[in-house]
Amino acid sequence: MLRARHLTLIAGVAAAALVLSACSSTSSTTAAPSSSAAPSSSAATSGPATSAAAPAADLFPAMTGDPTTVKLGMAYDGPKGDRSFTDSAARGVTAATGKGVKLVAELAATVGEADQKKVDRLSQLVDQGANTIIAVGFDYATAMGTVAKANPKVHFAIVDDNSLAKVANVASLTFAAEQSSFLVGVAAALKSKSAHVGFIGGVNTPLIQTFQAGFDAGAKAGKASIKIDDKYITEPPDFSGFNAPDKGETIAKGMYGGGADVVYSAAGGSGNGVFKAALAGGKLAIGVDSDQYLLTTASAGQATIMTSAVKNVDVAVYNMIASVAAGKPLAGVQVYDLKNGGVGYSTSGGAIDDIKAQLEDYKAKIIAGTITVPTTLK
Repeated sequence: MLRARHLTLIAGVAAAALVLSACSSTSSTTAAPSSSAAPSSSAATSGPATSAAAPAADLFPAMTGDPTTVKLGMAYDGPKGDRSFTDSAARGVTAATGKGVKLVAELAATVGEADQKKVDRLSQLVDQGANTIIAVGFDYATAMGTVAKANPKVHFAIVDDNSLAKVANVASLTFAAEQSSFLVGVAAALKSKSAHVGFIGGVNTPLIQTFQAGFDAGAKAGKASIKIDDKYITEPPDFSGFNAPDKGETIAKGMYGGGADVVYSAAGGSGNGVFKAALAGGKLAIGVDSDQYLLTTASAGQATIMTSAVKNVDVAVYNMIASVAAGKPLAGVQVYDLKNGGVGYSTSGGAIDDIKAQLEDYKAKIIAGTITVPTTLK
C-alpha cells in the first residue's frame, strides 16, 4: 500500500519488532516483544485476551523460523477490490507470500450464502493442504468453529469475531473500532460547517453498531450541538450492504441533501458510492478500515475523503502467518487498539492537518483511560 503520508496509528512505534519466538503456543500476544498488557478497557472480548503488540515502523518485518513451511488458505467474506476491509487483509497476504509463504488458495463468499457453504469452503482449503487458514469476516464464525474442531492440527484465525476464544487452534483477530471511530467522529464535528453529520453502516449488526457508537460519541465530544443521521444499508440476514455502492450512494445523497456535510461510511465496498455522492454534492466523506484516500482515484472522489478510521487488518493477518512460521502459532483473542497502534486515523490529503493536535489529545486520553469510548448503542 502506498504511504504518501504516515498514518497516525503508526507514529511512535518505530522501535517495535516482530520477534515471535517470544510467544508461547497459546500466546495471547500478536507480536513481540511479547506483551503482558491487559486489553483496552473498551475492547469487548469473550475469553482470554490481551492487547496485541504494536506494529513496527516496517509493518511487515522479517519472519523468524521458516516461512516456506506455511501453507496459507484465505477465505474472504466478499470479493477483493473494496478498497477497504478485504483489500487490507489481502495486503497482509501479499506481504507474507513475498517472504516465502505458500498461498494455497484465496476463496470468497457470495452474498446470502448458507453457513454450509462456508464450512465447505474452509474444508476445501484443508483438503488442498493448507496448514494455516484465515477467515476474513465475523460471518465465518459458525463455520470455523465446526472446521477447526474437526482439524486440530491446522491453525485457524478469524477477523472481527471473538466467539471462538476457547477453541485451542483458533486466533481471534479483533479491533477496537469504536476508538478509531470516535476520533473520526470528533474530526467530522470539527470540520462540519453545518453542525450536521452522518453515519452509514453496511449491515445492522453488533459489530457495525460498535463503529456507530464510537462515531456518535466522538461527534458529540467534538461539538455538543451536533446533529447526527444514522442509517444502515441492510438488516441481517441480508449482508449485501457491505458491497452495494449504489445503495450507499443513494443514502449518502439523502443525508447530504438533508443538511449533513460530512458522512462516515462503515460499509465496506458500499463506501465507494458514498464517495461518489460526496463528490457530486461538494461534501466530505470519511473512509473505513484502510486509508481510503490513497486507494481512491480523483474521479472516484478522492478529494472528498477527509480521513479514514483505519484498522490494521493487514498487520493482524501478517502477524498470524508469521507466528506459524516461527513455530509459535497465536491462539485466543488478539486485541488491536489505539494503545498498540492497531487502529487509528489517516491524515493523507491534508484535510485534517489543522485539527490533528486536537485529535491527538483525544487519542491520548483514550489510551490513558480518561475517556472510555462506548461499544454499544444506548
